[in-house]
Amino acid sequence: MRERPQASGLGALGPVLLVLVVVAVACGGGDVREIRIPRGAGGVGFLPLLVMERHELIEKHAAAAGVADLQVRWLNLGGPAVVNDALLSDSADFVAAGPPAFITLWDRTRGSLGVRGVAAMTSLPMYLNARGDHLTRLDDFGPQDKIAVTAVKVSIPAIIMQMYARERYGAAETTRFDRFTVSMTHPDAVVALLAGSGAVAAHFASPPFHQRELQDPSVRTLLTSDEVMGGSTTFTMLSTTAAFREREPAVYAAVLAALGEANAMIVADPRAAAQLLLGTTSESAFTLDEMAEVVSDPAVKFTTTPEHVMKYAEFMREVGSITTRPEAWTDLFFPEIHEAPGS
Repeated sequence: MRERPQASGLGALGPVLLVLVVVAVACGGGDVREIRIPRGAGGVGFLPLLVMERHELIEKHAAAAGVADLQVRWLNLGGPAVVNDALLSDSADFVAAGPPAFITLWDRTRGSLGVRGVAAMTSLPMYLNARGDHLTRLDDFGPQDKIAVTAVKVSIPAIIMQMYARERYGAAETTRFDRFTVSMTHPDAVVALLAGSGAVAAHFASPPFHQRELQDPSVRTLLTSDEVMGGSTTFTMLSTTAAFREREPAVYAAVLAALGEANAMIVADPRAAAQLLLGTTSESAFTLDEMAEVVSDPAVKFTTTPEHVMKYAEFMREVGSITTRPEAWTDLFFPEIHEAPGS
């Protein structure tokens, strides 16, 4: 049996969280009776949110902190640009997205909303899957070859391809591949790629969409995000505003505790987590055993510890995507997670 990566669960969040809960209970908290959280773009990277929803973990931890009547409304929103807009417009209270979209929002809201990270959710690779005999590497793409990404400019694939282009072709060619990208949800991109119509030649996919595409022998993987980043990297993370955290410390603590518990539950029972994922996706090409194998992949980690988030931030500052360079990864996250061995 393969050894499973360890989840960063409740115990890994440290004593700071426990202090926050105690203080929150003592101070009472605000008048929040409902919070809104988008379910995200789907796939394994957003599985912790599905577990939190199914088992009402936020409500459980809120009740333990003295907020007995909290309602959590889960929104059918996905894609980094969309969820960023939801947080900015006060249509959501917490959002989950990849580090590039979050860092853009962190930079944009410094001195105003003060968006910072609550914690990481998952670390996993993304895969550039392509079809077409002329495509053997990213360098082969031309104007006729469209690459599906969840969002142009701010998604993980967009930044990964910029990193690749800058390293291979120099600073002047950082945006070399931007013109080939089109915005699509993961499910739509899977359909478009497998149809073979030429609408897209490639899709930068996450699990389980990656595994579904590779069931077609004409599809092959050209590049992974881990190859470009040099190791395991945060894929999804949760963020909120400074005002919400200050106004509702008990609810904030409940969300963080619920995320840690959800990750621990997935690691403890990946088959049950796979069953939940199967039941909430329109992608029906997997058996339960196959989906459980995806969830149990050693390359997939369910952890609240940020990994390589600073590498994204440093690059984005170098190319002018953001105006401020954080001094350390802890500048990007609220203090409750600072004891984690992040990067």
